[in-house]
Amino acid sequence: MRDILVTLIVFGSLPFIFKRPYIGVLMWVWISVMNPHTQGWGFATSFPFAAIIAAVTMASLLFTKESKNLPLTPVTLVLIAFVLWMNVSTVFAFHPEETFIQWQKVMKIMLMTFVTLMLIKTKQQIHLLVVVVIISLAFYGVKGGIFTIKSGGVDLVWGPAGTFIQGNNELALALIMTIPLMHYLQMIYRNMWVRHGLTIAMLLCAAAAFGSHSRGALLAIAAMSAFLWLKSRQKVSLGLLLVLAIPLLVTFMPEKWSERMDSINTYEMDGSVQGRFNAWWMAFNLASDYPLTGGGFEVTTRELFNRYAPDILDIPRAAHSIYFQALGEHGFVGLALYLLLGIVTWKTGSWIIRNTANMEEYRWASNLATMIQVSLVGFATGGAFLSLLYFDVPYYLMSAMVATRVLVEKELKEKAVSVSNEKGKGSQRQFGKLNPPGPASIIRKSSE
Repeated sequence: MRDILVTLIVFGSLPFIFKRPYIGVLMWVWISVMNPHTQGWGFATSFPFAAIIAAVTMASLLFTKESKNLPLTPVTLVLIAFVLWMNVSTVFAFHPEETFIQWQKVMKIMLMTFVTLMLIKTKQQIHLLVVVVIISLAFYGVKGGIFTIKSGGVDLVWGPAGTFIQGNNELALALIMTIPLMHYLQMIYRNMWVRHGLTIAMLLCAAAAFGSHSRGALLAIAAMSAFLWLKSRQKVSLGLLLVLAIPLLVTFMPEKWSERMDSINTYEMDGSVQGRFNAWWMAFNLASDYPLTGGGFEVTTRELFNRYAPDILDIPRAAHSIYFQALGEHGFVGLALYLLLGIVTWKTGSWIIRNTANMEEYRWASNLATMIQVSLVGFATGGAFLSLLYFDVPYYLMSAMVATRVLVEKELKEKAVSVSNEKGKGSQRQFGKLNPPGPASIIRKSSE
């Protein structure tokens, strides 16, 4: 039944995608982030829904008369440079065959990110993009939160198999990133039922993140909660919610969860943590030998571990860090471009907040930019311990940030021109009053 439902939704959306290409972006985000077909047990689990949606969206993009220019902002320019550099590092990769498979996967994500930047333009489209991301991830948060409560936090919460968020750590980070986005919806919706429903969903997502037993998620929650409180206009109410909710969740979790979280203080005795350090040093040593291009995609091999890892007896591990992943796979240049991408995205949000201050009609833009920044704080913190360099959600949030800035900047300029024109007309009218018709014009009128 689930397989048929997903199939009907996807194929039913295709005519609408032909007519309005941005719907294709929304469907792509839904399929690629939520992966609803993985919740079935039949043919849909391996059906190429994403490829079909992408193909129809690209075809619609070619024929649409709507604006489809790629906004040339600092964010898009740095993203272009980062993507180009990933292609350069691929040319010099250690393992071309394995690299090509991962290269295809990453380039598809980047291509659809550029398509998102081209097609998401209006306030409604930006809002729908954020809502689709929230729904796609909150589904697993609500489900996982209920599971955590029912199991008493003993059993781990996992994500959908074969996806970026299939692991307990990866799912936890994704859910943490979703919480500030849901808070954004709370700030723009006035309906109390919607607001209370979002509060429940946020608490369940937090419970699911705790239920993943992820130490990185705990650090991300701490960093994001602090920044969320600093950015919030409702510090008292939000502070009370955090003070009440977080200790309650911690108290609810079983003893083995507490023991695992306490191991953060004794990381030097934890084999998993030491394995991460070993992988980080491996990436750094590799990049030191190949500082420009790194080793390309897929450098987690026994050969490279024996050459660059301090502890060669350890099993070959992924980088377990977005930063060391960028360093090992794309060199110091790739890491610099990735960090620069985060910086310019952050500055874009700060520009929106600064230029829409005290403007009621743009409160939505200010709130959205703020909550995306909060979400990215969570990703930057939790991502330091996970190999999620190519996780698509941060790129979609980046696209929403860019689209918001472009829209706000355009409208503010139009308003400035309109005000200037009105002032000019007012000056001309005032000038006419102060300078009545001269004698020549009076004589001419009298003769007529």
